[in-house]
Amino acid sequence: MATKTKSKKSNVKLKNLKDLFIEQLQDLYSAETQLVKALPKMAKASNDEMLREAFEEHLDQTKVHVERLESIFERLDEDPKGKPCKAMKGLVAEGDEMIEESAQPAVKDAGLIAAAQRVEHYEIASYGCVRTYAELLGDLESAQILQTTLDEEGETDKKLNDLAGSLNLEADEADESDSEEDEE
Repeated sequence: MATKTKSKKSNVKLKNLKDLFIEQLQDLYSAETQLVKALPKMAKASNDEMLREAFEEHLDQTKVHVERLESIFERLDEDPKGKPCKAMKGLVAEGDEMIEESAQPAVKDAGLIAAAQRVEHYEIASYGCVRTYAELLGDLESAQILQTTLDEEGETDKKLNDLAGSLNLEADEADESDSEEDEE
């Protein structure tokens, strides 16, 4: 018995690289706007002053990233709003879990850095992709704007990495001092 296959009309939203470029920019816009809401909470939860300042500085930078994305959307005559970025939702949720965690101050700070670096790595990967798409599409102005943001995300990751060096050691020492107290 032969089965008939119905021909379906194509509901493909992403027909070409430009469509993917816009969709990925919308994802980044959602990610950055979620981060604008999350960073103040991370700064407040930080025990280390340098870490708090790093989060506050990145908040200011993230607001500029949102403005840059909005300028690209305006030039392209596209709407910045798309689906919520599920990846950033998950990363922010992990950061929120760390904020709520009962932990030694240095341990909490080390955990906040880990959560923040996961965010940075996601952003670095995302900005790298959209920058490349812009180049391939011949949109060199957008590519340059996206590269500037990509460079800043890389600098933030490096700052967090530098802070992690000392804070991870403090977290390790906090564990040892707790063990010594338990022995007494």
